[in-house]
Amino acid sequence: MKMISKGALFGAVSMVAASFGYSAQAADVTLNFAHVDPAEWTTSKKGAASQVFKNIVEAESGGRIEVALFPAGALGGETDLLQNTQDGTLAMSMVSGPFSKVCPEAAVLDIPYIFPNANVAWNVLDGGFGKELAEHCLEKTGLRTLAYGETGFRNFTNSKRAVAEPKDMEGLKIRVMTVPLFVEMVKALGGDPTPIPWPEVPTALTTGTVDGQENPISVIYANKFYEMQKYLTLDRHVYGTDFIVINEATYQGLSDADQALLRRAAGIAANVGRAIQQFNSAEGVAKLAAEGMEVTTPTAEQLKAFRDAAQPAVINWLSGQIDAEWIEKLQKAVSEAEASM
Repeated sequence: MKMISKGALFGAVSMVAASFGYSAQAADVTLNFAHVDPAEWTTSKKGAASQVFKNIVEAESGGRIEVALFPAGALGGETDLLQNTQDGTLAMSMVSGPFSKVCPEAAVLDIPYIFPNANVAWNVLDGGFGKELAEHCLEKTGLRTLAYGETGFRNFTNSKRAVAEPKDMEGLKIRVMTVPLFVEMVKALGGDPTPIPWPEVPTALTTGTVDGQENPISVIYANKFYEMQKYLTLDRHVYGTDFIVINEATYQGLSDADQALLRRAAGIAANVGRAIQQFNSAEGVAKLAAEGMEVTTPTAEQLKAFRDAAQPAVINWLSGQIDAEWIEKLQKAVSEAEASM
């Protein structure tokens, strides 16, 4: 198979910049769709979701709509992708954490320990709350959320000691994303939060700049953090959400039938990405243990201690950043989802 150079990828994007991220080529419309994960679908939830989206849209449109994929950060980091999708130089992107930078209310999804399991998260995101949040963020950003995918539950690792309850976190320097909510969470748990950009994380772990970090299982395994970290705590503190978004002007330029096709394809794609992430997370724990990591699974009582320490502090901080009504709406949606299961 002939490889496409990064230069060719950027060239393709520049050709469509003036047309809200799509252009008439062999197909009637070409939608450029970017993300930062690898393209390999068996190990990448974004890779799997984007490929499924492409296949469905191209097949069901009879080739009228082409989806050009730009994986592995070929067009920049997630902040870049969001900005380019907003200004229309990119039609679509699939992003996670940085979405709350453009739509702060999306940060409610990162409240620690708010989702007890993935089924509840899916119920909430695919139901009324998810639709209301999508509409709000559309009005605020010009980005339409076609569907919610999954980054996965995040867990702590460190090189110092086993962590089974909050008191074990005391004094540990934990790398967090450059997102204030995560700083507040680790601080509330007794750790020393240290915001570090993602590219610098392996060096920070290797040199001891930080003692630990937090990420989904698949990310921990794929980046070989087991070579730098001895201890893994399956506390599942934050459920990471992927947002499949499209520039609203691009979307409105399509027919009603094609808009419906994109929504349907995105919904299926999101579920495929969720399945890949669930599989890799479940398999990943065993792989990490085989690589020598000591895995700690907190008891229900210990998890309650984590939740009681982190959640009130984060909610208090978040209430000063967004309308607290969004927090209440999410709490209600979670309670209703749990009751229905």
